[in-house]
Amino acid sequence: GLGILGSAVVALVVLAAFKSAIISDVSYVDYCWRIVLGCGAIPGIAALYFRLTIPETPRYTMDVEHDVNKATSDVANYLQKTDTTDENDGPGNHVGVPKASWSDFTSYFGKWKNGKVLLGTSMSWFALDIAFYGIGLNNGIILSAIGYADTHDADYNLRAYNSLKNMALGNIIITIMGTVPGYWVTVAFVDKWGRKPIQIMGFVVLTVIFIVMGAAFNPLKEHSIPAFIVLFTLLQVF
Repeated sequence: GLGILGSAVVALVVLAAFKSAIISDVSYVDYCWRIVLGCGAIPGIAALYFRLTIPETPRYTMDVEHDVNKATSDVANYLQKTDTTDENDGPGNHVGVPKASWSDFTSYFGKWKNGKVLLGTSMSWFALDIAFYGIGLNNGIILSAIGYADTHDADYNLRAYNSLKNMALGNIIITIMGTVPGYWVTVAFVDKWGRKPIQIMGFVVLTVIFIVMGAAFNPLKEHSIPAFIVLFTLLQVF
């Protein structure tokens, strides 16, 4: 959620930096989206650094590296709340653990009691991705549809700048009102409510809101923009 908010803020800052250039020549928008896209590499590089330097989990050490001594040492260090390093960090005791195979996969998930968990989880994620990215990637279109991103400036370049600025501001507002609170409400309550109940609640509410917004899209857009914004924000929350 904070990453989504950060991307909208970066877009707004880059647009502000190029304001005079865009008003003089609208083709400078090309530089803006390239810079915004490039900025997305910065947190990726940071995450890559920490991933390369973080200690491996005992399960990885045992199952992939087959080093039983190191895995045992990592578990003991974790349970004792001490450093993950140990004097036994030299050559480990490597054992011949058989590697997992497709036959293991099919024999395990071929049983309905196991397969239904994988199927239900993957299909839920698939359905969520369609809704989440479908809405998120089209925020600009939604903002234009309700008239928020539209401007009526006579100068074409100024109109382009203001339209993009309004989209960036609209994304910030949507994220602050919907996306970020939705993430952190879940963080706060997921252990109390349970993962399945909170997921089912989210899907049920999303289904209802999508049906309402889909059936009444034009009437909402034409007669009740505030109601449209409230429903759209609730989509982001859930």
